[in-house]
Amino acid sequence: MSNRPWVEKYRPRTLNDVVNQVGIIKRLKQFIKDKSMPHLIFAGPAGTGKTTSGLALVRELYGVKMSINNTYLELNASDARGIDVIRTYIKDFAKAKPPLDIPYKILILDEADNMTSPAQQALRRTMEKYTKNCRMILICNYSNKIIPPIQSRCVVFRFSSISNEDIKVRIKLIAQKENIKVTPNGINALIDVSRGDLRRSINYLQSCSTISKEIDQDSVFRVAGEIPPDRIREILKTAVQGKLQLSIKLLKDITNNYGLSGRNFIKNIHNEIYNLDISEITKIELSKILAEFEYRLTQGATEDIQLQALLAKIVLLHHIK
Repeated sequence: MSNRPWVEKYRPRTLNDVVNQVGIIKRLKQFIKDKSMPHLIFAGPAGTGKTTSGLALVRELYGVKMSINNTYLELNASDARGIDVIRTYIKDFAKAKPPLDIPYKILILDEADNMTSPAQQALRRTMEKYTKNCRMILICNYSNKIIPPIQSRCVVFRFSSISNEDIKVRIKLIAQKENIKVTPNGINALIDVSRGDLRRSINYLQSCSTISKEIDQDSVFRVAGEIPPDRIREILKTAVQGKLQLSIKLLKDITNNYGLSGRNFIKNIHNEIYNLDISEITKIELSKILAEFEYRLTQGATEDIQLQALLAKIVLLHHIK
């Protein structure tokens, strides 16, 4: 097997291979066909193909010329991108004329929502002044963190979470190429823990493959540090029925087996509340209780004490009714 991360090894090379973003890909292809495009903002959850779409667009627009150093530039949040870098390095790249056989250069700014406001203010003038030479693609999780003057200079593409069916198809494809077996409940577990993030599901798949050539639900949840939903529902039902000692015993079994943090446990409970066959009022009260204890844990309270107190408060709901 290759020693490359599978996320990079199986990254789509063309726009046709980018999954679940049909409307966006269609518009990007038209930009390539016209050889003209405005500045762009790609916004949406992590692992939905934003960076991949940007790189695929550059690859299809430039082809082999993509390797030329002054054709395109990609910067990430890990790179220095303060106001000085905007005024020097990025400005120098943007104002330099592109090669004769290239219509314009492309600058990709990944995780642009992590840029400081002064840096964004400096960037907006560069975008406006050198737009003939250089088009920019700003990639972010939250477009509201991009200042309005930049948003007004760009066309915003909003990426949606990857559908469960598309994640399943991709997992099966990678598993087949890497010669590993994933059981049906293992695939469903990968979909559950990824929550629409294809990159996360591929990383968990690779991690699980180092443990066993046959990946099932239990191995996925152990690697992901999460609890199977049916175990969470069992604890919730037990507590809602007023059985404190039994619910605490189930909690200890789970924390010992899965090594779960308190905040992750609360997050898992929250995901299952609305699947329980209980009244709407009880669901509301449970949500309020979870919010209270999640806040306590963020303030540094002891996990064991708080989780047991959480179950005790849920048990109280049964006795108050």
